[in-house]
Amino acid sequence: MLQQLQKDLRKLASPEKAKIMQRFFKTGKGEYGEGDIFLGITVPEQRKLAIRFKKLDIEDLQKLLGSKIHEERLVSLMILRIKYQKTDQKGKKEIFDFYLNNTRNINNWDLIDLSSGEIVGNYLRDKDKSILYKLARSENLWEKRIAMLATYPYIKKGEFAEAFKIAEILLRDKHDLIQKAVGWMLREIGKRDQKVEEEFLRKYYKIMPRTMLRYAIEKFPGDKRKFYLTK
Repeated sequence: MLQQLQKDLRKLASPEKAKIMQRFFKTGKGEYGEGDIFLGITVPEQRKLAIRFKKLDIEDLQKLLGSKIHEERLVSLMILRIKYQKTDQKGKKEIFDFYLNNTRNINNWDLIDLSSGEIVGNYLRDKDKSILYKLARSENLWEKRIAMLATYPYIKKGEFAEAFKIAEILLRDKHDLIQKAVGWMLREIGKRDQKVEEEFLRKYYKIMPRTMLRYAIEKFPGDKRKFYLTK
């Protein structure tokens, strides 16, 4: 079954799209996605394959997640999401542990954005969340983004405390992928309660990296954006 999935992926490969993706996901020397290999397959195409091959076992998903081919890692995470949604609490714990044991392989922003909230965030909803703070303080770029994106399910439910705590830890981070992630989550809070977001911003906007601030205030009216950007 694993070999068939890999064959089907290669049948969908597009060298032209792969070249574009290699540039878009910064795979050049010294860039954040250095060494990542793309086949050039669209996300909808991969999603269809994930549904078809959703019965792959954890051992096969581990092989896919350890691949240097981006689409193989992405499909494995899509399948993992499907399995997480369908399994019982014991199964969810196994998937959560599997995920955290593989953060070295969940190593690009789209992989994280697809999976962190769905698996890490949802699993920890009614549990101790200290692992999120550990991830946020990691030296690893991707673990920090996992921590921030894991708060998205809480934000959607109007629960902002964890997102603000993680944002405070990452407030001075120098990498633009972290700055964008924090700003994005703050913006999502503002969509639901702008007053609460602004309380946070008034406290920190003067020390925030510019990219983070721009993302956070993107949906504000023009005069309010100008206020934060010129002060």
